[in-house]
Amino acid sequence: MANKRYWVIGGEYRSLDFDQIIDGTGRVIGPFSSLTHAEYAWRTISEEHRSNCNMRFTIVQEGARTAGKAAA
Repeated sequence: MANKRYWVIGGEYRSLDFDQIIDGTGRVIGPFSSLTHAEYAWRTISEEHRSNCNMRFTIVQEGARTAGKAAA
């Protein structure tokens, strides 16, 4: 079984629809070997930007697929 790796990704978005990230603001932090470490990084970066409602960060698992999407 392969080891899971986690990343924290995000940045500043143009609107609260969170569908278009502003060029140059994207961040990719990681990889982390555990979800606990990724959550710590997510909390830290989110706290740093909490006054900006257009900033959003999330944790993703490497190789994870979204529901309803077939593998290419």
